Amino acid sequence: MCCRYWTGESPEMREIVEEMNRSPLTARWQKGVAAPGEIRPTDVVPVIASNKAGARAVFPMRWGFKGKKLLLNARVETAPEKEAFRDAWNAHRCVVPAAYYFEWEHLTGADGRKRTGSKYRIRPKDSAMTWLCGLYRIEEGMPVFVVLTREAGESVRFIHDRMPMILPERCVGEWIDPRTKPERLVGAALTDMICERVEES
Repeated sequence: MCCRYWTGESPEMREIVEEMNRSPLTARWQKGVAAPGEIRPTDVVPVIASNKAGARAVFPMRWGFKGKKLLLNARVETAPEKEAFRDAWNAHRCVVPAAYYFEWEHLTGADGRKRTGSKYRIRPKDSAMTWLCGLYRIEEGMPVFVVLTREAGESVRFIHDRMPMILPERCVGEWIDPRTKPERLVGAALTDMICERVEES
């Protein structure tokens, strides 16, 4: 959790992608930037962060920190203390723009075995975009990111007990500002979600 999301080609996303394409880093990714649509781990995608001048900018970043295993998510409750995330929590925060994210039901059968149920697309109520909070760092000279997760809100709990940390758009600039104390924005996270079952063919 969270291991898939959707970008799409809304006017907001097109503007973000156009800005990313002006970044010199875009041409340096050998794999290239993922096409609009369903995004998976290790894809290179547009991510919002502060540039060297402290201004909001869009960069191409790969999803996942390398380690003993690929790290896709960081728990907001423990990221400030974990060695893999501590520095990024304090100074390298980012926002991953999406239309919505995907989650699969986590079910427990009568025999106690866990299984995966239906797939859902999930987005904040009354919002055209989903602003996923993340952390980034530099690996082999290129930026990579993870998505922060938190305890699920009531509207999502029937699917999974965790959800991404999602901020309203008005908080994006403050979240990516290295001078911000991130702890004070955790309470601004959105938890009232619209959940739609995805019919897969």
